[in-house]
Amino acid sequence: MYFIEMSGKMLLRIVSRDGDEPSPEELEEVGVNEESIVRVNRQGDIELRRTSGWDLIGGLLGDFEARVREETGLDWVEG
Repeated sequence: MYFIEMSGKMLLRIVSRDGDEPSPEELEEVGVNEESIVRVNRQGDIELRRTSGWDLIGGLLGDFEARVREETGLDWVEG
């Protein structure tokens, strides 16, 4: 599966700018903060790095592939 990893700060900026689900408040409720490590796959699934592994916490909607690449400056890598 292919992912783009980013900080929680970057993800919160992406969802607040575009108004996508989940909202920044919803992400914060499940533990995302500016220092979090998160990753998004090509299907839009958001995973949060926890102490013992990755936890699926939500998903992006719309044209997220281009937005994530544009915002992070990164390309999809196999993970």
